[in-house]
Amino acid sequence: MDRIIAVMKKEFFRFFHDKRMLFSSVLLPGVMIYVMYSIIGQAGASQRNVEDDYQTVAYGINVPASLQPAFESMNIQFETDITDIVEMKQKVEDKEVDLILAFSQDFDAQVAVYDSMTATQPAPQVEVFYNSSRTESSKAYAAVTSVLSQYESSMINKFDVNGNTDNKYDLASDKDSTAQLFSMLFPMLLLTFVFSGCMALAPEAIAGEKERGTITTILVTPIRQTELAIGKIVSLSVMSILSAISSFIATVLSLPKLIQGDGVDNISANVYSVTDYLVIFFVLISSVIVIISVISIISAYAKSVKEAGTLVTPLMIIVMLIGLTAMFDGAAKSEIYWYFIPLFNSVQSMLQVFSFDIHIVPVIVTIVSNIVYGGIFAVVLAKMFQSERIMYSK
Repeated sequence: MDRIIAVMKKEFFRFFHDKRMLFSSVLLPGVMIYVMYSIIGQAGASQRNVEDDYQTVAYGINVPASLQPAFESMNIQFETDITDIVEMKQKVEDKEVDLILAFSQDFDAQVAVYDSMTATQPAPQVEVFYNSSRTESSKAYAAVTSVLSQYESSMINKFDVNGNTDNKYDLASDKDSTAQLFSMLFPMLLLTFVFSGCMALAPEAIAGEKERGTITTILVTPIRQTELAIGKIVSLSVMSILSAISSFIATVLSLPKLIQGDGVDNISANVYSVTDYLVIFFVLISSVIVIISVISIISAYAKSVKEAGTLVTPLMIIVMLIGLTAMFDGAAKSEIYWYFIPLFNSVQSMLQVFSFDIHIVPVIVTIVSNIVYGGIFAVVLAKMFQSERIMYSK
């Protein structure tokens, strides 16, 4: 244990006395996250595509016979179990149903006799309720209102679509809208910046010592290779965790700007609870252990810091692609086996948090499995320290 602590002290001394390394690996990621998230907050959320064969589920109230063929061609399935309007709106808000199409009673007859030039009563009404936080609902709303607008134009403005200004037709909750934006962006950006912090530390700590020849001096001392490997990984993980903390703090500080940029006015900046933040924090720490262990192995194999940087680049691309899966998944995986895949499990766990749908078992599996992978990689690194062919290669 004393030898492991000695290795850690050596790494800490090198790290905290190098101001450029301290800035680039700890402070810079946090600053970049804050700046990028603030800019992203002004841009809003990106839209995802809907499958061509998706069948829209809708409630239809007094749907006229004249429009039935048009809705059938749009692959809309109308629910026949009509309940009160409050319950139907709740189902749209809960994303169980995509739309509510509500027509005035005897719509076709009212349209036939209505004359906008002489009428003293309001035009026949069509109301379309939807949930903009659900892509399928938003797309269906756009398609339906487009058909209704064309039909209205052909009838020379004989009815109004969503003409009641007192009604809220977008039934997405502020929380849903916020979750949609955050779950698509945060996992990728957090994972990318954490990887950048690890990449700034590990190559210099191992490949740099090989290049300078100081690793030879350490290996001929009585220290065991396992102790050296554990000391390196633990110290580098601690320093990388400082980078993760910086990214974490920047994320918390940038949330109000992202919420404001998403157009959500009446939701608190503290949209996530302390528990949510703690889950994100521990998931990031377990991710750091995996990343720093893999980069350490690559650095031990490389002959120089430059070569280590080159070899780590494909890994960086892989990590970014794993982070991008959050944009395409939309929701976290429910099957537990996904949470045994290193780093992908971190993205899925963060998706749960940002989507307000945390399940404790997958999160625990993520954290524990990442720590176990870190231990396995530490054993691999120790074996590499024992190899003269690897450690003394020029």
